[in-house]
Amino acid sequence: MDRGYGKESMKRVLGGDELQDFRTARTRVDIRRVFVACLIGLAVWAVSRKGEAQSAYEYELPPIEYSTSTASNQLTCLMRKWGEDGHPMPPGSSKEFLSAFLQRMSVPTASQVLVFSKTSLQRDLIRPDQPRALYFSDDCYIGWVPGGLVEVVVSDPKLGVVFYSLDPRKPDGPPEVKRDQGCLSCHGGSMTRDWPGLVVRSVYPDVQGNPITAAGGFLTGHDSRMEDRWGGWYVTGAHGGSRHMGNQIAQGRGGDARLDREAGANLTNLDGFFSADRYLRGDSDIVSLMVLEHQVGMHNRLSIGALRVRKWTHYQRQLRRELGEAPTDEPTGSALRVVQNEARKIVEHVFYSGEIPLPEGGIRGAGAFESEFRGNRREDARNRSLKDFDLRTRLFTYRCSYMVYSRAFEDMPVSLKTEVFRRMLEVLDFEDRSKEFAHLGEEERSAIREILMATHPEFAAAAESSK
Repeated sequence: MDRGYGKESMKRVLGGDELQDFRTARTRVDIRRVFVACLIGLAVWAVSRKGEAQSAYEYELPPIEYSTSTASNQLTCLMRKWGEDGHPMPPGSSKEFLSAFLQRMSVPTASQVLVFSKTSLQRDLIRPDQPRALYFSDDCYIGWVPGGLVEVVVSDPKLGVVFYSLDPRKPDGPPEVKRDQGCLSCHGGSMTRDWPGLVVRSVYPDVQGNPITAAGGFLTGHDSRMEDRWGGWYVTGAHGGSRHMGNQIAQGRGGDARLDREAGANLTNLDGFFSADRYLRGDSDIVSLMVLEHQVGMHNRLSIGALRVRKWTHYQRQLRRELGEAPTDEPTGSALRVVQNEARKIVEHVFYSGEIPLPEGGIRGAGAFESEFRGNRREDARNRSLKDFDLRTRLFTYRCSYMVYSRAFEDMPVSLKTEVFRRMLEVLDFEDRSKEFAHLGEEERSAIREILMATHPEFAAAAESSK
């Protein structure tokens, strides 16, 4: 293990669990097995080291090969249909194109939230008087700035999430669609565990919308304090006495930057900030923002977990071939530990572990988002669903993520999904009483189990088979 491949390097490649395999190996075959695994891991690490010329992230290596693999998802299906239709989108302005495109992708208009910080692909167009609009469904995210491109992030069964840009300004024929690998500079690095993923950032924006980096910032989710959320975003809706970072330009420089949080609190409209008639809506709903934060965290855990499990299953097959054994997708050793660790991350987020309580009196949006969001809810015989809002003390009535119905959840490898269901059942049946799930009382766990049994056939099958 010379040339810098020492203990710390090995930890970065295999992690503590895999290093323990060396210490517990008992036979020559055991040692050979682990040694081959380390060689495979070191080969991956050697070409993945950041800061070297022609470096490669793990997702660019076999079996994922993210940038060169063909995507097959909701948008590629629509693109094929465009080719068949000839003139697929109605003529009109960029705003009219956006409205029609949202409808084609089944993304609700009322999900609109607005971000004015320069933290995305079209930073040159984004500023406080011209924010970027974001829209989302359970499986798709669409961004747009007046006069610019339409950005699309969509769930893909093999690649996790895939990034595209569409030019709505093309005069005739179907819009030009490109896979946008440039997004990976932010969406495929340290902010997303070095795998393709999604980001919700809160920053201190200057008068142009540039983040004041010396002042710091936050990646936000359902476990974030209200005080750390939405810097560089517009926010409409009531939230009582709590204060956030939205709706305001930072004053001061560097680490001394500060926000007038009082002036940005409890706004019901955004009059005076920008020309709302250029957008599909004039609001940036607080409920939509909070749902987006939870969903991004859930989507990342599902897609990244799936990619990591596929990677380690591939390495396991290679190892078994090297040892003259029959390949199998049943995880063992390091692959099994990856499955277990990713399932743990997923299940904790599924059950809203660490969710910050809502401020006293709760939150209130305009209502349009809540209505459209619940349009595809799945109900049990008692009209209960995982998309029922609470909004008084917490975001949802039943703290089990509606993302269990998403394509990202459905597309997980069998081994990972099986482990996720097993862990979910442990929590719901009170076999797991760990602190991560202490917020779920007996009545709520029973209700969640009943809803899932009635609305999620795969969960119901897993529950039946566990008896």
